Amino acid sequence: MPPSPQPGAPAVRAVTLDGGGIPLSGLLALPPGGAPRALVVALHGAGMSAGYFDSRARPGLSLLELGASLGHAVLALDRPGYGASAAALPEGQDLAGQTATLLAALAGFARAHDVGAGLLLVAHSNGGRLALSTAAALGDGGPGADPIGGPLLGVDVSGIARRLAVDRAALPGSDGPVQWRRHWGALRFYPPDAFRLGQELLRPVPAVEAREILEWPAAYPAVAARIRVPVRFTFAEQEQWWRHDRAAVEELLAPLRMASTEVVRQPDAGHNISLGWAARTYHLRVLSFLEERLLARDVVRTPVLTAPDRDLNKVDVDLT
Repeated sequence: MPPSPQPGAPAVRAVTLDGGGIPLSGLLALPPGGAPRALVVALHGAGMSAGYFDSRARPGLSLLELGASLGHAVLALDRPGYGASAAALPEGQDLAGQTATLLAALAGFARAHDVGAGLLLVAHSNGGRLALSTAAALGDGGPGADPIGGPLLGVDVSGIARRLAVDRAALPGSDGPVQWRRHWGALRFYPPDAFRLGQELLRPVPAVEAREILEWPAAYPAVAARIRVPVRFTFAEQEQWWRHDRAAVEELLAPLRMASTEVVRQPDAGHNISLGWAARTYHLRVLSFLEERLLARDVVRTPVLTAPDRDLNKVDVDLT
């Protein structure tokens, strides 16, 4: 049996949201004893499920528990075509359809739950396409944010770029052999229970999604050009699905003309970062990125003191 959750960790429960008539299953963790500071929405990659962000291989590796313990609500969803929506969408949905379904589900969630200061989208691998597409649909977090209950604060994605490092026969959902090593990297990066428990997270890749990923390099620039919120990319030390050399990173960032960007490397990790020993380190960095977004909003919204409220040229000193 895997180790028990970290003592005192917030509870994680199963939920099902209404994505415009399509049920989206997932996992939810709420902060104990108060309203959330923000909402973290986590989207898994191809052939996985929401539990990717709730590793039980060792205490402390779950993004849901960690985020809730720091005062945030964390919602990890089975993307359209996975989990509860698989029966309704046996072939899956294209990216536009997934985006519309996710936005409808988040709108319903926001009507029933406090989302705090806004939302951070966190995504892994093929889930990154949906996160970036959703950010593009919401624009700059202004009026378009109303449907999801608050502004979009930023996007944090790992395990995805613009240029594939493999040919199409190696992609998940293809008829080629399973590329186990590309998913996991070195065995030393993972707790012993990670591989057994990881088998329980695996799901078939919907056919539409498997075909559409080949179109991502061509589709990406138009999506990226519409994003106005900060975007952070993480590449594992042994990321093997996507190119992340200097030229590839420059090509990745070039279309994000209206967004601030950050690219970081995660040492001691393979593609499945959130299932490995590095999960806690990576998740803390994700939540630090969220803290920076919250700080930036606080600074912008803080009134500036001007005379007569404050005279910066006068200093009163009491010498008694």
